[in-house]
This record gives sequence, C-alpha cells and structure tokens, in this order.
Amino acid sequence: MSVDTIQRHLAEAQRASGAGFQDEARSHFEAVLAIDKEEPTARNWLGADALARKDAPAAAMHFEIACKSEPREGSHWINLATAHRILDDADREQAALEEAIAIDQTDLLALVRIAELHERLGQETAAAERWSAVLALSRNINDPSPEFAEILSHAKQYVGEQQQKLADAIEKALADELAEASARDRRRMRRAADGWLGRRPIYTNHCEGLHYPFLPADEFFEAEHFPWLGELEAPTPVIVAELETILADSEAGLTPYISLPPGVPASKWSGLDRSLDWGAFHLWKEGERFDEACARAPRTAALVESLPLCRIEGRAPNVFFSILKAGSHIPAHTGVTNVRSVVHLPLIIPEGCEFRVGGETRSWTQGHAFAFDDTIEHEAWNRSEQDRAVLIIDVWNPYLSDHERAMICGLYEAGDVQRR
Repeated sequence: MSVDTIQRHLAEAQRASGAGFQDEARSHFEAVLAIDKEEPTARNWLGADALARKDAPAAAMHFEIACKSEPREGSHWINLATAHRILDDADREQAALEEAIAIDQTDLLALVRIAELHERLGQETAAAERWSAVLALSRNINDPSPEFAEILSHAKQYVGEQQQKLADAIEKALADELAEASARDRRRMRRAADGWLGRRPIYTNHCEGLHYPFLPADEFFEAEHFPWLGELEAPTPVIVAELETILADSEAGLTPYISLPPGVPASKWSGLDRSLDWGAFHLWKEGERFDEACARAPRTAALVESLPLCRIEGRAPNVFFSILKAGSHIPAHTGVTNVRSVVHLPLIIPEGCEFRVGGETRSWTQGHAFAFDDTIEHEAWNRSEQDRAVLIIDVWNPYLSDHERAMICGLYEAGDVQRR
C-alpha cells in the first residue's frame, strides 16, 4: 500500500513541478519522505529546490541521502558537489566529484567541475590533466552550445598555458646541458620534451612496401650521415641552369608525378592525377637510367652518378626534377620503404614554399640539401605565384651496413624471381 502511495505522490509531484507549481510539488515530495525518508527521487528534487531557495545546507543534506540510496547515480554526486561548492567545502566537493567520475570516466560535467575545482585551488597540474580529459572527450562534438564552446576555449587556453610553463621550466632546467649538447642531441631532446608535453606527436614509419625493422625513425637525417652533401650543393647554379634550359623547351618532357590506373576510387591523390601541378622530369626511375633525359642535363647526371645512390634493380634509384606549380599542395603521404633516404636539393624556391616531415616544417633554401625518411608522413606546399623546383635523389638509409644493403637487394631479387 505504501509503495502505491509513494508512486502516486511521485507522479503528482512530477506533474505539479512540470506545471510550475513548486509548492504543490514540494508538498507531495515531503509526503513521500514521510513514508520513506531515503527515497532518492524526492531527496534529489528537494535538494535542487533547496539550492534554488539558496539553502545550501539543506540541499547538501538531501543530496547526501540521495547518494546513499542510489550510489551508482552520478548526477546525485554532481548535485552534492554543487552544494558543497556553494558551502565552500572543497574537500567534500572533490570527494563527490571523484565518486561521479568513478562511476563514469567520460562524464563531461563531472570532469569540467573537477577541473574548475583544481583550478580554483591553484592545483595547476591536476587542473591541466582534467581539462585535457575534457578536451579529449569533446573532439567529436561538432556543434557545441555557446556556453560549452566557451568552456572548451578556456580549457584550451589553460592547458596551453600550463604546457608552456612546464616547457619553460624544462628548458631552464636543461639549459646548461642543451648548450653543451650536439645539434643532433639538442634536437632530439627538444622533440622528446615536445612529445612528452603533448605539443607535437612523435611520428613513426609507415611503409607501403618493405619495412626494414629497428632503423631509427628520424624525420630529417643529420647531415653528418651524408658527408658528400657539400659536393652536391656546390654546383647548384649549374644544375639550375640545366633545369631552366629543359623547362624553356616547348617539349620539356615533364610528366605528371601522379598517374593512377583507370577506375581506382577517389582518394587524396585524385586532384593531382595526370596533372602537371606536380610534374617530374626523371633522370632515373625505378632503377632505370633515362639516357636521353640525362643527356639533356649532363652535368647533373654526372654528379648524381658519383653519389652513393640506393641501387635496387627494378626499384631504385629514382632521380628527378620535381616541379610543384604555383598554388599547389602535395597531400600528406608516406613512401614505399625505409631502406632508402630521400635527398632534396632545392633549386628554384620562391617565398611561400614549405615542406613538412612528421612534426617539423621547413622552408627550402636554394642550394641547401637535406635528407629525410619519406616513410614518415610528409607533405609540401607552394603558396607562391611561381613554380617550385627541387632535385630529388634516392640514397641508402645511413643506418644500414654494406652487408645489409647487399642482403636487401638479394631479398628483392628472390621475391621477383618467385613472382615470375
């Protein structure tokens, strides 16, 4: 009988509350408590009503009983935390919010409230961790309300400020060590700190073909691995002159770098398919020397042949002039195999041209060559009004021994024989 009476009072209370008759609703909820003083729905409503009447102690009492009656209901704990927040009882507020989060680690409201609490208490590390969780869980919210968008904006700003404080502290603590470190060690240490602080991802290899294990995944290789780069850079004016002669010819012989088979699904490459927006003039392609092309750039070809090219029959080297038209973009992609390194010798570089490998973006500088691992995600932009030109050359990954290089060639040869 009492159960039926409680249900009748609850139904009448909800009806009255929905119609805005708060006094009537309160009377029904209090009638419920006269029968069952721990009934959680009545306690929770009366707690909210007490908050609305600015009676935080009464609200805390009601919410405390609701939490005991329904300990797995996260909203009760959040309401209790709200009451304790008004009462300026930070310890109990935190305890209630921790209970809500223990029920559901993805409870955004609880995470926002506890982040605000830590920030209010000056607990910067804890606040940054909670705000970071809020941001991570909100990534798929495409159209947040204005109020929540403001919260997210604050979270981003706070996390960014704390990361910068930590970065500054680390930089200061390591200042003497970094000053004495080699350029390589300094660069790696700073990238490690950036990754640890969440300021940039650490990119790994993704090979479309052979992935040779245990080689360092270095975005831009240190120049010390390629002692002959100076020999490549020195004749840059000669190489530029040969390229300009080729480009001035009405039959220059450029081909689209991207040429997809008919019928392939649309992809990131569709915009460049069979387009000279990214064009190439090949001197070598997949290990084959193009004699006629080399004859049109004889000094470039002779210089390239003097270098330690990655030579794998039917596959490497690729050596070509890469022409990226004004306003064009090469989308992020990864290469075939990490047994090679790719060398760029910048030739014609208008302002507004950039190249990203992993987490590092550089501007090309005419005549300054560099090598990178093209199995790490990379992309290129030409934001200028002129075409950009780079000489691209395949060489071996510097971490391979001579014996490994020979075995890799044998591996490919055996695979090719088996497939015939």
